[in-house]
Amino acid sequence: MLSIAHIINPVKAKEGSELFVAQPIVFEAIRKAKEFAGGVGVKLFSSQYAEDAEIVPDHFQKTTNLENAIEINGKKKLPLIKDILQRLYQSSTSEYFIYTNTDIIVLPQFYETVAKIIEQGYDSFIINRRRIPKIYNSVNDLPFIYSDIGKSHPGFDCFVFKRELFPKFILGEICVGIPFVEATLMHNLFAHAQKCKLFDNLHLTTHIGMDVMPKRDEEYYSHNRKEFEKIKKELQPLLSIKKMPYAKYSFPARIYKKALNPAVFTMMNLELETKSVGEKISFLWNEFRFRLLKK
Repeated sequence: MLSIAHIINPVKAKEGSELFVAQPIVFEAIRKAKEFAGGVGVKLFSSQYAEDAEIVPDHFQKTTNLENAIEINGKKKLPLIKDILQRLYQSSTSEYFIYTNTDIIVLPQFYETVAKIIEQGYDSFIINRRRIPKIYNSVNDLPFIYSDIGKSHPGFDCFVFKRELFPKFILGEICVGIPFVEATLMHNLFAHAQKCKLFDNLHLTTHIGMDVMPKRDEEYYSHNRKEFEKIKKELQPLLSIKKMPYAKYSFPARIYKKALNPAVFTMMNLELETKSVGEKISFLWNEFRFRLLKK
């Protein structure tokens, strides 16, 4: 039986906040999806600070409490994605790992569909969410949440990857809850996996709220951006256009799709496009020379 370990990072959210409303729904949706996935071995884990442990439901196995954090000017402390995934790696021997943001609601068929995708030979993939209106605020709304097709969303917040890939990841000091965490994970998957894909047309996860680009804290954003620039330099030699999202599209369509996606960086991809063209020209030139030599 395929074994999957899924980790989230629960937070004791302030009453009245969006996360305060969403988290109980997320917890129950994950429980139901695990129950639904009869033919898949699913284990649920949480990675949390000590002060947040009390809100973690019993159907999640708590990993060792988080200690490190990015905390700027006395504002909220944010955990590092490397610490969350490291705890999953230490706590589970499952073949595949899943990380989702704490506000991502999975549909009942989520784990079974993930297993079917894995059967197709993918060692990593990303599933884009749907977004639905803020008219749902209770676990009792789950049937309607499941049924609301909502609208697509370009960002990345659900990552599935083979356990053996994690030690290769370059994650720096990227903190969660801030832009660039999704770009960091996405680029690591496409750099290190043999067969990776972005699934942007499946109805498997959803999020309450229609915003595409929510407000951001500029100080934390600046921190993650600087960290990602370091990570990008290390990952870029491992990346190619053939492995990146939207590779199947024509050049104009690729540029268009990437320009619209905030987690895919246009300049970086133009550099990869140039690298790809250079490799093709080099191949054709060598082929031409070798043919002349044969004459």
